[in-house]
Formats: sequence, structure tokens, C-alpha cells
Amino acid sequence: MRDKRVLIVSSEVVPYLPDNELSTSSFEAAKMIHDKGGQTRIFMPRYGLINERRHQLHEVIRLSGMNLVINDMDMPLIIKVASIPKERMQVYFIDNDEYFKRKALFTDEEDKLFEDNDERAIFFAKGVVETVKKLNWSPDVVHVHGWMASLLPLYIKEYYKDDALFANSKIVTSLYNNGFEGSLNTEFANKIKFDNISDSKINSITTPNHSNILINAIENSDAVIKASENLSDEIINYLKTYKKPVLDYFPVDEFDSAYTSFYTEQVLDQ
Repeated sequence: MRDKRVLIVSSEVVPYLPDNELSTSSFEAAKMIHDKGGQTRIFMPRYGLINERRHQLHEVIRLSGMNLVINDMDMPLIIKVASIPKERMQVYFIDNDEYFKRKALFTDEEDKLFEDNDERAIFFAKGVVETVKKLNWSPDVVHVHGWMASLLPLYIKEYYKDDALFANSKIVTSLYNNGFEGSLNTEFANKIKFDNISDSKINSITTPNHSNILINAIENSDAVIKASENLSDEIINYLKTYKKPVLDYFPVDEFDSAYTSFYTEQVLDQ
């Protein structure tokens, strides 16, 4: 992995959010690459419950200031950055007061999904790509973790398909069982179509439940990793028809050599 550029895009990352399978795995994947001489950039949303003072987040003025159009609305993009202590790895935070200031991740006090989770996911995907473009940092691998990040494969392959920066990037999606009950906003697909993405590319998320959102990410990825030991039946059945590389589940304390081999022998060699 030496000198390879790997973009880690995750819904959650420790130490900024509590320790769970997703937040730990995405951090450990980045650390593994970094320790082997690779270059990493980590991106995550700047949720309102992240303590900016404790984690020393600061806004990057040269990267902030643009507006992203989400469903015909101009939404300001704010970029903040921090360094993970002791690791010398930079984390970029995609921020917007309308979408991420609230002191919660995905649900309200009554445990109901936020009505705008669909727009938050679109904003996050576009915000990551636009920031990477400003950094002029062309990744060899884009590794996606968590459903809030799962529109990134679709947007790179369709909305940004003519952008030379990602022309040779391989997209890997890690699949987790940290789902949600029910579905996102029923207008989700129409909001994506506003970005001139064709119906055929979003058929799988006409009903935007957790499994379908992940299936759409798989459809637009070059390889996938089973990051949870148990996945939904819908995901398992879909993977039986998938013709691209799939890495089976490995616990975090065992995935170092498995991930490295997968990256070098199956993903980058495609």
C-alpha cells in the first residue's frame, strides 16, 4: 500500500463518535493504510454532537464557501478539519447548519428518522467530491463505510463521471448491519434525479430502505467487503449475483493482512 492514495468516507469515525463496529472499522482501515506507507484522507459529517473544542476542529476557509444544489436549493458547504491524536491522520468534516447542526445522528427524540436524511446523504456525497476536487487529490481507492456515505459510489460513477480526478479510482464499499427501520423520504429518488442521474441507476432505491440503499452502493462499486458478520437476507442474496470481488467478514483485530491483500491483489489490479 506504500504511496497509494485511499479516500476513507464514513458515516462515523472514532474518536469523534462513540465506539461501534462502523466507527472503529473505518478508523482501523485508515490506520492500517497509513501504517503501511499509504496516504489517507478521512471524511465524515460534522454532526452537532461532535465536540469541536475537545477535538480541535477548525474551519478551512479556502475549502469552504461554495454552495451545493440539493433538490433545487442552494446549501452552503462548510469544511472543517482535525487531526487524530498520535496518528497524524487528517479528518475532514462536511458541515452545513441546516443538515448537521442538530445534536443527533439520524433520529429525533422519539427515535424517528429525520425527514431530511435523504438530503443529508446527497449533500454529504457531493460535499466530499467537491472538497477532494479542491484539494486536487486523486485517490487510487475510495472506501465507503456506512449508509449515510453510500451515495458516494453512485455520484462518482454518474454525476462526476466526466471528472478526470476520479477516472482511475476504484470504489470499495464496506457493508454493515447498522441499519434503520422503515425507509427514508419517499422523494429520495426524485431528489437524486434532479442531478440528471437516470432512472435506471436508481431503480434499487425507489423504496429507500437500508438494504436497498446498500444495494445501490454495491451496484456502483468495484468491490465490496462484508464488514459485519451478519448482513440482511436481501444483501446476501444480491451478493450471490455480484460478479466483482467480495471479501468475506474478518474481525477488526484480524483484517490487516486480509484488507491489504484485497486492496492490492483484487481491487487495484482490476
